[in-house]
Amino acid sequence: MKNAHLLLVEDDMLILRSMARGLRDAGYQVSEADSAEEAIAACKKARPDLAVLDIRMRGQSGLELGRCLAECDIPFLFLTAYDDEAFVREAQEAGALGYLVKPLDIPHIIPTLETALARAQDLAGLKQSEEKLISALQNSREISTAVGLLMERHNQSAEQAFDMLKEQARQQRKKVRDVAQDLMTEKPER
Repeated sequence: MKNAHLLLVEDDMLILRSMARGLRDAGYQVSEADSAEEAIAACKKARPDLAVLDIRMRGQSGLELGRCLAECDIPFLFLTAYDDEAFVREAQEAGALGYLVKPLDIPHIIPTLETALARAQDLAGLKQSEEKLISALQNSREISTAVGLLMERHNQSAEQAFDMLKEQARQQRKKVRDVAQDLMTEKPER
């Protein structure tokens, strides 16, 4: 996924600049930040496809920044000089897609970046599918409730009530779901 937009967050300027240069040479668009605050500002300007965060920085830590990015659905990896089980557990709990251990060799980290980018795309697709499913279920529930109301009010079968709902939608030039919502909010005749 060359041309992907990466956000590098590292407080060691030498590491930040050399990584950024290497990743640009590899075909990525790269934004740089040397603090969590700068990273948040960069994300507001241009949402990255993937953030690579140093775990230990002055001020807000990479873990805290990662949690903030996770709330905004921005995928991230951690960059660290530490390779221990406690760190791996913290990274997973923060929502990281993985982690890279310093020192880094750009050609060797590209497969990890590509895997993380692909995984992030998959997760975004799943989230979008989930949102569509929830919306469809909500619409179905509203329509079913409206059909039930029409069945009761007019002593009709489910098919007759649904046809009546569709006809009202056509006459009002509205979506069936919108007419169903209207029916559910109106007061029944006495």
